[in-house]
Amino acid sequence: MCSYSLFTSTFSPFFIILISFFNPKKNHFFSSFLLSTMVAISKPPIELFFSKPSSKPTNNNNNNNPLSFPTIPIIDLSKSDSKHLLVKACQEFGFFKVINHGVPMQSIKKLESQATKFFSSPLSLKQKAGPPNPFGYGNRRLGSNGDFGWVEYLLLNAKLESDHKSPPFSVFEENPEDFRGVVNDYVTSVKKMACEILEMLADEMGLEARNVFSKLLMDEESDSVFRVNYYPPCPEVQEHESKGKKLIGFGEHTDPQIISVLRSNNTSGLEISLRDGTWVPVPSDSSSFFVNVGDSLQVMTNGRFKSVKHRVVANSSKSRLSMIYFGGPPLSEKIAPLDSLMVGEEASLYKEFTWFEYRKSAFNSRLSDNRLSLFEKIRTT
Repeated sequence: MCSYSLFTSTFSPFFIILISFFNPKKNHFFSSFLLSTMVAISKPPIELFFSKPSSKPTNNNNNNNPLSFPTIPIIDLSKSDSKHLLVKACQEFGFFKVINHGVPMQSIKKLESQATKFFSSPLSLKQKAGPPNPFGYGNRRLGSNGDFGWVEYLLLNAKLESDHKSPPFSVFEENPEDFRGVVNDYVTSVKKMACEILEMLADEMGLEARNVFSKLLMDEESDSVFRVNYYPPCPEVQEHESKGKKLIGFGEHTDPQIISVLRSNNTSGLEISLRDGTWVPVPSDSSSFFVNVGDSLQVMTNGRFKSVKHRVVANSSKSRLSMIYFGGPPLSEKIAPLDSLMVGEEASLYKEFTWFEYRKSAFNSRLSDNRLSLFEKIRTT
């Protein structure tokens, strides 16, 4: 059976209220009802975390048929043709894998070790780092709009110096500064790589200011966040997969920021959606990084770059740990297609908005919603 105990803390207050009204001396029938009800609902049904059978196929990347689907771009950042390949990947997929990225493996391994230690801790300890508001530890519930996933997570402000007294760090009672230092080293290296990628994109697109994108991440007011996701194994996956269902660790969505940089352990689970709706599994690679175009970058390029829809499915036997840096602009930054990209009579596809406005709208929506639809201009013929 799956380990439900990690995902039942939300129900605890409800149980306490029920118990406070329980008086077995006055009503034996009611006590039996309460006890049976508590047993029945103390573990949320596993079906809650499974997707419905999809009418769209999932390409399982069968090695016997390697040409049956587009290959996910792999870009060597040390090669001279990387700029061209980066732009091509952003236009066709909105997603790519980078190698020779310059992030020290020692920094990666240290953070993975610390994160694994945290998620292996007793639930009572992890709960001291939550609930997320907006930063902190959370499990199962994703946002406040009814989305759930088979996942535990730790959400942190990417500007750690402004978040030094937050609960996520205080739970490391032995030496919270060690954990802070490990996270800071990792985020600094990944942020540097993200900015380099954005500047390479600007160069290849012929933009006058090569820092037109990266300066938003480098700004002192940049609203960037760092997230660590942990997906526990669940043996019941196989039973439900035979019915065409998948255990959803994190539901389908696009990232609202400018750019997202993800690294995971060697457990697979990440999938991206092609334009025809086909889901393609992404082979895991713990030594490389995967990069997503965010909604904001799609708008700034007037739709040239595509924000990719993606999701994570859980594994039946192995846990998955992923670490994601979300590079966002300052809250007051106005997001709109760049004037320098508007060629001839090309019309803007999007209304101008601030990052604060879009972030608020995104956080008030469901994961799978088309968040940009509210900011698209109505096209006239």
